[in-house]
Amino acid sequence: MDSSNEPMPQSPAPTETPGNRDAGAVNLDSAGTEPQLASAKGTAVRDFFLWCAIPVAIVVLLRIFVFGMYVIPSRSMENTIMPGDRVITTKLSPRPVALKRGDIVVFKDPSNWLANEETTYHSDYLIKRLIGLPGDTVECEGAGQPVKINGVAIDESAYVKPGDQPSTFPFKVTVSEGHVFVMGDNRSNSADSRFHLNDAQHGQVPIRDIAGVAFARYWPLNRIAWLSNYSDVFANVPDAG
Repeated sequence: MDSSNEPMPQSPAPTETPGNRDAGAVNLDSAGTEPQLASAKGTAVRDFFLWCAIPVAIVVLLRIFVFGMYVIPSRSMENTIMPGDRVITTKLSPRPVALKRGDIVVFKDPSNWLANEETTYHSDYLIKRLIGLPGDTVECEGAGQPVKINGVAIDESAYVKPGDQPSTFPFKVTVSEGHVFVMGDNRSNSADSRFHLNDAQHGQVPIRDIAGVAFARYWPLNRIAWLSNYSDVFANVPDAG
């Protein structure tokens, strides 16, 4: 007989047991789940920094280096700013952004000015309107007369408190280098540069003591508004000669 025609015996197929099947399933699940969990944790951490930590850090940095917030302690800037109003300042002025006539500046008390201010809140800072830049000659001939800067009269009716005069008494001063001359909008109730011409700084504020320029009221809510420097008031004033 030809043995090549006989079928070859076949090995029995491996028998799948519940134990074998379950063991394989456990190995597959554990191998796939651990990377998924690690990926989910990584995504959560990334989302936290993206949506929480980074925005908070940006706000803190802006508060420290760009913006200041102050409560107004006196009536010297009525009606532009009232006692208890809170203002936001930019710390970019006076550096690197240049100061301008008409800016509302917050500054450290240069020579104990606060002793002559009627304050309702404790503060080491004052707020006034910048009238004269370094080199400017600022003057007034007294009651009924306008303030002049470098010989040019300015109309301050846009911001001086209604009923007030630019100054009830005469004065004349040339602003020193590195200083500014400031006045309150409530001229009859503002112990500003005019009242301190005989102090150590001759009534002038060192630019290094300026903390910032106020550009908005943010509290109380019914007084939220932008603050203007009324640049048009000073448009015809020539530079100091």
